[in-house]
Order: sequence, then C-alpha cells, then structure tokens
Amino acid sequence: MSKLRISLGQMRIKLARVEDNLENAERMIAGAAADESQLILLPELWSTGYDLENAGDYADPLGAGMFAQLSNSARERSIAVFGSILERRGDQYLNCAAYYDAEGCLAGVYRKIHLFRLFDEHLWLVGGDAPAMMDLPWGAAGLSICYDLRFPELFRRYAVEHGAKLILICAEWPLVRVEHWRTLLIARAIENQCYVAATNACGDTGGTVFAGHSMIVDPWGKVLVEAGEDECLLTAEIDLDEVDRVRSAIPVFEDRRPDAYR
Repeated sequence: MSKLRISLGQMRIKLARVEDNLENAERMIAGAAADESQLILLPELWSTGYDLENAGDYADPLGAGMFAQLSNSARERSIAVFGSILERRGDQYLNCAAYYDAEGCLAGVYRKIHLFRLFDEHLWLVGGDAPAMMDLPWGAAGLSICYDLRFPELFRRYAVEHGAKLILICAEWPLVRVEHWRTLLIARAIENQCYVAATNACGDTGGTVFAGHSMIVDPWGKVLVEAGEDECLLTAEIDLDEVDRVRSAIPVFEDRRPDAYR
C-alpha cells in the first residue's frame, strides 16, 4: 500500500471559541471522510488559536478532553486525524500535535520543539525535546508544527536517519510572511526528496491575519495542490513509492559528506 489520500482542513480559527472551532473541525473531518480521504490535517492550535495566557482554561492531559474528542471523531468517521492543541502536563502547557488513526488510537505525538517568540510561546509554553516519527501503512512519516519549518536540521534528520517519505505540518503562519511559507515548504520537499503536507490557518484571528495556502508538495518540489487565503477543504492523492524513485534518480543522501561539514 503506497497511495495515500490526504485532505487539508484550512480553518479560520475563532480565538478562544472552542465549541465553534470544534464544530468547524468536525465539519472538516466529515467532509474529508465523505471524500474518501484516509487522513486529514487540521491547523496548529485549531481549537483555541493563540490565546496562550489562558492556556490553563483549555489545556487537557493527553488522552482526555479535546484529545479524546479528536479520537472519537477519527473513530466515528474512520479517518486518521492530525493537528495540534494545548496539552497539560502537570503544571506545564505544551503545543502538542497528536495523530489519531482511523480507529481512534493515538499513533503519534509531537510536541513543538521550536517555540515562536513573536507570538510569546516561550512565555506560556514548554517546548518539546524530541522529533516524532511514525511508521504508517503508506511509509515512514515525520511530524512538525509551524515554526519548525525554519529549522532544516529537523527535517534532514527525519529523512536521513529515519527514512521519512512524508512530513506532516500543522501551522498558524501569518499572511505577512506567506512567501516564506511557500518557499520553505517547497525547499523542505526538494532537499529531503519527500512529500510535504501542510495545513495552515486562514483569516483574521485575534488581530493576526493568517496566510492559508495549505499545500501538498511532491519530492520533486512540484505543488500538487494549494489553497488560497479562504477557508476550504483540499484533497489530493499521493504515491509514496515516488519517493524511492526520486531518491534513486538523484542519490543526494549517498553523496552527502558529513565529514566535510564539521
């Protein structure tokens, strides 16, 4: 099994309005399932937006609250779901991206390593300290969140050390830097010869306008599908065997010289 049908749920997040955002997310999940997708990506902090000073009002322990709701939605619709929400761990809060499979089982967890100072994440949240790989039926996949995109070391590790064929990204990336978003997504796909699937938020949330332009990029750097700046559900099918073909055609990893980079 190498073909995977992915939907990108590009949402306009309503700041601190959890029930409204949950209703919207469930509509997206239902739409993706109806479109026969096997996986849907939701944006970063899709249930709350960046209301971080009130993180204690929203954050749940892994497996409870909103995490349990996401698990139920995945199971009820028989579709895998990936997106980040606030996690409570003791007296700390983390930006946590959970991957639930089509049976609603927690199959992967990634806590955002690189906290975004421009949105004061470092003041309210604790950063993660480890990458997260998953062995999916379609191939190995790495997980990441928004600002991580600016750190190529993480993606290189996924590709070189773990053989990732697919990188999943959930984000709230502002419109003012949309060209960075587009360029970096394509660059990460080309340099690591893998698919990159990324869902972004869109519209005005709490005074920040987010860029949209959710997209899926193939290992050649070709944009297979890309949203505009409005809320939408976008779907494409990818073939993970293409990664092997690209890496064989241009054996970049074999030609690396780590000894010379030191």
